[in-house]
Amino acid sequence: MNTTKRATVYLDPDVHRALRLKAAAADRSISDMVNAALKQALAEDAIDLETFQKRRGESSIDFETFVKALHRRGKL
Repeated sequence: MNTTKRATVYLDPDVHRALRLKAAAADRSISDMVNAALKQALAEDAIDLETFQKRRGESSIDFETFVKALHRRGKL
């Protein structure tokens, strides 16, 4: 059973107007538009988390050390 949950979200007035206009132009509800955007953002997060997991064993270097090395090699 697919039930929806209700949430209160406060939007910037200009963002709300743009969302209303886009929803009307696409003949979709604001809820559908927000759900689609959130699902896309969460899917991107899932991909990022998967990538982080795959790269967990890679060595890393901190920013300061990296920049100093670039400078020593004449790259900066």
